Amino acid sequence: MNPFTLLFRAPLMPIRGVIQLGETLQRQAEQELHSPASVRRQLEQAERAHAAEEISDEDLARVQAQAVDRLRP
Repeated sequence: MNPFTLLFRAPLMPIRGVIQLGETLQRQAEQELHSPASVRRQLEQAERAHAAEEISDEDLARVQAQAVDRLRP
């Protein structure tokens, strides 16, 4: 790399690193959000809460609808 080019790129390197880190975190979060295993855990937790009468039928239906939406591309 040319020293002149490095002189202008060096101040931006930390910013580029932060942007790349943010993009990586976003990809991982989206993968977790749409993961069938994650959706299954959410549904199981909601069903246990419903069985323990911690949430209503409407809340359970809302959680189920959200889970189905998460699985759609």
